[in-house]
Amino acid sequence: MSVKGYVRNFKPLEILTEGQIEQIHAATLNVLSKTGIRFESERALKLFEKNRCKVDWESNRVRFPASLVEESIKMCPSQFHVKARNPKNDMVWGGNRTYFQALSGMDIVDIDTWKTRRPTRKEYYDGIKVLDFLENVSIIPWYTPYFGFKNVPSVMAMPEGLAARLRMSGKFTAAGHTKGCEVFNIQLAHAAETELRTMMAASPPLTFYEETVEAAYRIVEAGFILLPTSGCVYGGTAPATLAGSLVTSNAEIIAGIVFAQLVRPGTRIIVQDYSFPQNMRNGSPAFGAIEISMHQAAFNQIWHWYGVPTDGAVAYPSSKKIDYQSGYEKAIIASLGAVSGTNTIWIQGAMYGELAFHPYQAIIDDDIAGMLGRFLEGISVNDETLAVDVIDEVGPIPGHFLNKAHTRKWWKQEHYVPGVADRLTYAEWVKSGQKDILQLAEEKYNDIIDNHKIELPLTPSQEEDIERILKEARDYYKKKGLITDKEWEDYQKDLSSKNYPYE
Repeated sequence: MSVKGYVRNFKPLEILTEGQIEQIHAATLNVLSKTGIRFESERALKLFEKNRCKVDWESNRVRFPASLVEESIKMCPSQFHVKARNPKNDMVWGGNRTYFQALSGMDIVDIDTWKTRRPTRKEYYDGIKVLDFLENVSIIPWYTPYFGFKNVPSVMAMPEGLAARLRMSGKFTAAGHTKGCEVFNIQLAHAAETELRTMMAASPPLTFYEETVEAAYRIVEAGFILLPTSGCVYGGTAPATLAGSLVTSNAEIIAGIVFAQLVRPGTRIIVQDYSFPQNMRNGSPAFGAIEISMHQAAFNQIWHWYGVPTDGAVAYPSSKKIDYQSGYEKAIIASLGAVSGTNTIWIQGAMYGELAFHPYQAIIDDDIAGMLGRFLEGISVNDETLAVDVIDEVGPIPGHFLNKAHTRKWWKQEHYVPGVADRLTYAEWVKSGQKDILQLAEEKYNDIIDNHKIELPLTPSQEEDIERILKEARDYYKKKGLITDKEWEDYQKDLSSKNYPYE
């Protein structure tokens, strides 16, 4: 199914004044020039030193001049084209456009017990099949739907997962990095004739480790899209105040932008706010908290001011079940992200943080995305939608609008119809078996698995290339000693299964 993005047709929510934005910007420049950012990469330190930065080689700190910061931000395109494997799913990021993307989870969850376990290969592939079907999933990012699957060594989880997404969907995907796997991910993307997006994640506070920097080098040099990310926790790895955490997270992200633009001027950037308040009762991130939305709304406004596309709404709930709490936490974060003008929203599929993913959750979440998308489109006001003539024709009671051509033409355009939510009358609901949302999602899931077909499968030659690249990755990590003998034995059994690669 082709992707469906939405164009916001009204001014975004603004939570900060112009003066407050300028204060946060000035404070960020102060941190970048005075405190600096630590880069655990000799190669990056040399690059910065050659480009007007002050480098303290003992502490690996880089201090950035304001002029270089502002030049680098201006190099970021405010809008850009994104190439998916299926050209029908290409996108334009930036401006007033908003797309929804799936959320990953480490494991699958049992709906009866709510306990988690490692998914099978078939469950991984079926999860992607569901996301390919869902109308409002435009992006299937890294580690999605799960952080790997049974019998696959952890070091191969990312290349195997990317291969699965390329096989099961023509939508845009992303790839992470660990132990140099971005080398193979880039090859896989080239084989499938698609682009990738990869994050350059800071390690708060104010640090980038060598593995992250090297992966960013490779992604930027390949001409792909970079996602500089701060994953700070307010009160833990960033100040407890929202303003202070915005300063540190923006400083980390801007350092990533400067790096990218020095490596390849004009690199396409989308900035991500992946931050949470700390739950002071237990020290974990407080997923689902309203402060997340406040931070992300301010983040979106600041980066609109900079003119850089945003990834500023990550809707992880605190609930461990698919329940009312999960629904309101996801809906509030996604809604405030949408109206504050983020360009991408993460919502479909995940439960508590990154603990688990379930396709039923993704199916339910897609209704939330569709409702928000309809809201973003706004209200069309013209002679035809004002409907003065048809109002005059119908007049007062006993007149009605149900039998009018105007109604037949406009109701599906104006009214959002959910894919799975219960909108029956009470009598209809009782007659149909009193099904709850989980039962309806299960029915939808079974229908998708039985009937959905991928619109543009990989060609035989593309499949051969993907298998060759995966084999190279497997052999490389085995020789490096990063796959144990037991893992290799289980892995080979999985690969020799008669149902490989799909089950």
